[in-house]
Amino acid sequence: MEQSDLFPPAAGHIGTDESGKGDYFGPLVIAGVFVPDGREDALRTIGVRDSKTIGDRRVKALAERVKADFPHSVVAVGPERYNELYAKLRNLNRILAWGHARVIENILERVDCRLAIADQFGEKGYILDALLRKGKRIELVQRVRAEEDAAVAAASVLARAEFLHKLRALSDEAGLDLPKGASPLVEEAGRRLAERSGPDSLGRFAKLHFKTTGRILGPGSAGAGA
Repeated sequence: MEQSDLFPPAAGHIGTDESGKGDYFGPLVIAGVFVPDGREDALRTIGVRDSKTIGDRRVKALAERVKADFPHSVVAVGPERYNELYAKLRNLNRILAWGHARVIENILERVDCRLAIADQFGEKGYILDALLRKGKRIELVQRVRAEEDAAVAAASVLARAEFLHKLRALSDEAGLDLPKGASPLVEEAGRRLAERSGPDSLGRFAKLHFKTTGRILGPGSAGAGA
């Protein structure tokens, strides 16, 4: 008999979100947070909301509070691993689905929950298939502007905080500031990095399928996509 047959599922739901998807430098980070019913207002009271509307320092402080009070999971896919996965799958949504499924799976090891909410990014069948391969079943709801849900907002805070932490570590490794996003400042940093350490070094720090790679390395480079 499974544990779920002996005890009722926990009242509450899991929220998942990601950070770094649109950033050339740094990892892709996916996070999940389980919020029991009745605890949503506690998150809103301390200022948890969509991390895109919160400054970096505040995001880091909020992340520590969320981690202390709620079951959670954070999965960071560093640039080198990300590039390997993208070369194999050729589909960002499949990488995202793997990450969302992984954090849900990790939380389900601690909490018997029956509902997860995620931002709308692609076919939710990708996530459910990944979970089923691990023997996990859960109702999954994808929503536009899912960060309006307190659990998803908390996940966005954890994901962003971890992205900022990893980007800072990569900047230290590179010996120069690696900017967020995919702006001309990012392209300039990429050119400096390629000139200093060679074009092949970009793969240690950046998501190579972005068109940014082509603008950094010039005609004939492999950069394509976002």
